[in-house]
Amino acid sequence: MNKKSIFSEIIKKENFEVAINKIKKNGKKATGIDNISIDEFIEIQNPYQTILDRLKDFIPNGVKRVDIPKGDGKTRPLGIPTIEDKVIQMMFKNILEPICEEKFHNHSYGFRPKKKAEHAIAWSNTLINNSKLHFCVDIDIKGFFDNINHNKLIKQWISSGITDKKVLSIIKAMLKAPIHHRNGNTEMPSKGTPQGGILSPLLSNICLNELDWWISNQWQTFKTNYTYNRNDNKYRALRKGNLTEVYLIRYADDFKLMCRNRGSAERMFKITKLFLKNRLKLEISKKKSKIVNLRKQKSEFLGFAIKAILKGKNGKRVAHTWMKDSAIKNSISKLSKT
Repeated sequence: MNKKSIFSEIIKKENFEVAINKIKKNGKKATGIDNISIDEFIEIQNPYQTILDRLKDFIPNGVKRVDIPKGDGKTRPLGIPTIEDKVIQMMFKNILEPICEEKFHNHSYGFRPKKKAEHAIAWSNTLINNSKLHFCVDIDIKGFFDNINHNKLIKQWISSGITDKKVLSIIKAMLKAPIHHRNGNTEMPSKGTPQGGILSPLLSNICLNELDWWISNQWQTFKTNYTYNRNDNKYRALRKGNLTEVYLIRYADDFKLMCRNRGSAERMFKITKLFLKNRLKLEISKKKSKIVNLRKQKSEFLGFAIKAILKGKNGKRVAHTWMKDSAIKNSISKLSKT
């Protein structure tokens, strides 16, 4: 595929039909501000031509803001696009996601094909058990989805290999979709991407992929003059220098940095906070972000608690993982409603 003519791939009828089938298979019935469902949309005369006409000079429909309950009793705001905009976003995702996947870091696990939360937990356990990394930097980005910088995001798309000007202009327009609140107010966003949009998860990974590789290049993928035939030989050599040993685990905007000692953890905490602020225009939550000594305290991740506990008489520590109380209550609540 010529990456300068991606738009021609996006608007193919075959891609439109795949997008329709994926949305129908998803089964979610939430409608946008026009209250039109996927079944009603496909019954109109020539829905494919309707989408083509929209894309000639794309102006996004508004998104409907709704609040859904979270497991902790709070709510999460979602932005529900109209069905036409859902179809358009799915058509874009179908073509853009495989291109972006080639650029994404292996230890980014959220919203990706063949990647799941359990894979992220398994990687954290491997780092604790095999690499003996017992200091964890927990980073929480303050209001991540609501604060993604639009101009920076478009530049990141270009860096990912998406240079088709028509595609970029439509993505930019999508980011500016008016948000209709329940109280009747309409918000014209200057930053952020509403959770609930089909393209939003991919947008979030594009935004944080730069962070992933910056952290990885501190140690895991650090380029050396000598070519090692095994990574463990490379890391053994790197430990003799002044580099900070650090490994990334990220699931969407929830991520951890695993370090060998407190000094390394403190350094990574400091420079990661600066990177987020200066490069990505994002702030961390001071209340939720912290350094955890896993030998003494638990760290929470994706509904689980993790701690490095002593096992056996040789003083070895292994990862102990258990479901958080709040996650258990939430699961019981969901089961009681079925």
